[in-house]
Amino acid sequence: MAKATTDLDALDRRILRALQRDGRLPVVALAEQVGLSPTPCQRRVRRLEEAGIIARYGAVLDPARLGLPLQAFVMVALESHAEEVVDRFHKALAERPEVLAAYAMSGEMDYLLHVLAADFEAYAEFALKALLRMPGVKETRSSFVLTALKPPGEVPV
Repeated sequence: MAKATTDLDALDRRILRALQRDGRLPVVALAEQVGLSPTPCQRRVRRLEEAGIIARYGAVLDPARLGLPLQAFVMVALESHAEEVVDRFHKALAERPEVLAAYAMSGEMDYLLHVLAADFEAYAEFALKALLRMPGVKETRSSFVLTALKPPGEVPV
């Protein structure tokens, strides 16, 4: 697990908030927004990147506009927690483009998957022909998103 970084000052936090809203901000515009000159701002951004606080940059895509309007959250239980079984499951999961995110969980089920599909037929194809055939999968439970009330947003900093 990543170590929490508590040595962020107010300027670092302003930089992080601005970059979460628009990761394509040029350094000059970012510096102006946070009240720094460009060179120290760029140094701070580089330090935040090197520390892993800024993990990556990317675009937020709309799955529905890309032909993937169906979203499901799938709980998965494995037959065994033996290292070999878990490793094989992880490898099989990594190969599936339908799986947007996967989390190892505590509690009743072992994993929570966020899955995208074109429709119920495509989801059924994934579930029956891929997910249930992955190494070590004992049980799955699917819930489908009706409406995204609060989609993923900014990390509070």
